[in-house]
Amino acid sequence: MKCRKCRQKAIIYMPEHRLALCQQCYAPWFLDHTERAIKKFHMFTHQDRVLVAVSGGKDSLALWHALTELGYEADGLYIDLGIDGGFGYSDKSKQACMRLAERLHRTLHTVSVAEEVGASVPEIKELTRRVACSGCGLVKRYFMNRISLDADYDVIATGHNLDDEAAVLFANTLRWDEEYLARQYPVLQERDGLRKKVKPFIYFTEKQTTVYALVNRIEYVREECPFAVGATSLYHKGILNELEHHSPGTKRRFLDGFFKIRERFSSPERAKLTPCQKCGQPTTTEICAYCRLVDHIHRRQAAHSVA
Repeated sequence: MKCRKCRQKAIIYMPEHRLALCQQCYAPWFLDHTERAIKKFHMFTHQDRVLVAVSGGKDSLALWHALTELGYEADGLYIDLGIDGGFGYSDKSKQACMRLAERLHRTLHTVSVAEEVGASVPEIKELTRRVACSGCGLVKRYFMNRISLDADYDVIATGHNLDDEAAVLFANTLRWDEEYLARQYPVLQERDGLRKKVKPFIYFTEKQTTVYALVNRIEYVREECPFAVGATSLYHKGILNELEHHSPGTKRRFLDGFFKIRERFSSPERAKLTPCQKCGQPTTTEICAYCRLVDHIHRRQAAHSVA
């Protein structure tokens, strides 16, 4: 198959776009469509400082690379979760982020959950008896917001792609979870101490971000997080992939169709956010969920040491 633009050998065919592209033409196409999404949803401008949450995987590292290629002032944030999984998952992820930071000549902020919380994510799972992804998500949201405020960034960007967003929308629709449906959008505006969050890769499939990473020789961790095994979201992605195979463009139409009617879903009136009495981060209660988690972990650790 030949490239639609230059007639050289194509490396990817995207049936939803009816477009085949070669290695040389792919990156410019990808960057152009990244810029289009940024402008369509008014995510940020070249005057804004962007903090990219990087995990060491292809999506987030591709996003960091793409934003710097487009001339945005983008730095990275890596949150070390302390997950081993038998192959040093977090250590490998951190090294991948550090290599790209050096290559891009950009700052990489790093936070160790074990040092800040007093326990790694696997230890949090054991001490709290909660699903690993629950504790992980809580601490990641906390540190993304805290670092963005402390280091004076205007917006937080994450590497969520079309496959991710379509799967989340599918799950929320199956449950008719109006509160979550009302909040699902590529932009979450800043309010009461919470920094603006954006998803510039909203229209790219996982395959497309992977090809961008490979074309630009971005080294990334190929293994999935050990705690992601068996996740319902992976099952939903499989269903959507089947639909996409039979009808290219289904995921994009599903998502765009929802955006057109999203205002019909009204979420409950949001409670006013006030500073946490312990850490100062915004919360709806006197003590935020993060600080309550840390206190609980310390109590459990103290109880275990006495026993």
